[in-house]
Order: sequence, then structure tokens, then C-alpha cells
Amino acid sequence: MKHAPSRIEGFSDSVFAFAATLLVVSLEVPSDMAQLLEIRIGFISFGLSFLALALLWKIHYNYFRRVKDIDNVIIALNMIMLFVVLFYVFPLKFLTNMFIGKSGTGGIQDLAMIFELYGLGFSCIFICVSLMYWRAATITKEVNHKRELSFFSRHFAIFVLVGGLSIIAAFSGIGLRYGLPGWVYPLLGPLCFWHGNSKKYGFKGASSI
Repeated sequence: MKHAPSRIEGFSDSVFAFAATLLVVSLEVPSDMAQLLEIRIGFISFGLSFLALALLWKIHYNYFRRVKDIDNVIIALNMIMLFVVLFYVFPLKFLTNMFIGKSGTGGIQDLAMIFELYGLGFSCIFICVSLMYWRAATITKEVNHKRELSFFSRHFAIFVLVGGLSIIAAFSGIGLRYGLPGWVYPLLGPLCFWHGNSKKYGFKGASSI
């Protein structure tokens, strides 16, 4: 059964708005100048986290601009993705706090765990996105549109691969002291560039995220 995407998008936008609220929920109105300065540092963390969340929203927005037909499988995958997004904001905010020096960990094992949780959330989100594109490709009858949707399914599968590599690095303890599980994510750039320009897998005219 096919569905109109408008109500799905409306519900999804409300979940993203709630996720943004979770990012800032710990901030309180300052009672003195010292607290105001501390909150200023907190807003840097919030800004970085909000940027990541905004990029996820843009990926979700673009999906519903590209896909014409929505069925129950896509709805189910979308709901799972939204559920994971609500979990993802917590390790995301913790890592951004670590990045600006606002918080720390109890040791190397705690650092490994936070990278594992972040990678798990990241990978699960993009598993859902990749499968949503794959499902849309299977139900469309337009050949060129099917090729485009299949391209994006593979594109976001690369995100899953990189998230998995980060989890492996964190779990095995490789380069943890130097933040190697975090430095794995810039691999997205060259891998996606290779995929987009590949004669076999690329799709001419496809936009980015």
C-alpha cells in the first residue's frame, strides 16, 4: 500500500525538533557571570551537535524529495531511524563536549565505550537510510529513477561501513589514545568521491547528501 509522504514528514520533523531539544535540555539560565561564561562554552558544544543533527535532517529531507512512492516498509524503516536518532544525540553531545574540553572520561575503557555507542548509533541510522533507498528502488518502475535510488542506497552504505570501522577500532583499542576511532570518519570524503565518480557505480547528475 502506498502512502502520501506529508504526514510522515510532519511526524519526522517533530522528532528531529525533540532531538534538538534534548541537545540543549541541560542548559540553565545563569545566575552569575561565571555560569554565563560556562554556558558560553556549552553553546559551542550545542552548536557542533546541532550541526550534525541538521545534516541528518537534510539527508532525511532529501530522501522525501527524491522518493515518489512510500509504502509500509519505508514507514517502518523511517520510524526505526527516528528512534535511533533520539538515542544518537546523547553520545553525540558527549563527544562534542569532549572535543571542546568540557567533559572527560574515567579512562581508556570509557573512551572506547563512548566511541562504540556513537558508532553504533551512526551506523544504525545509515543502515535505515540505505535500506529506505533500496526499498524505494525496488518499488519504482522508472529505470533511470531506480538507478538513482540504487546509487544513494550504496552511497549511504558507505557511511555504515565507516561507522563499522570506527566501532572495530574502538572495540580493539587501536589508537584510542589518539582518537583513531574518530579520525576514521573523514574517510567518508574520499570513499564517497570514489563511488560518485566510479564508471561502474557512479550516477551522473546525482547531488550530494
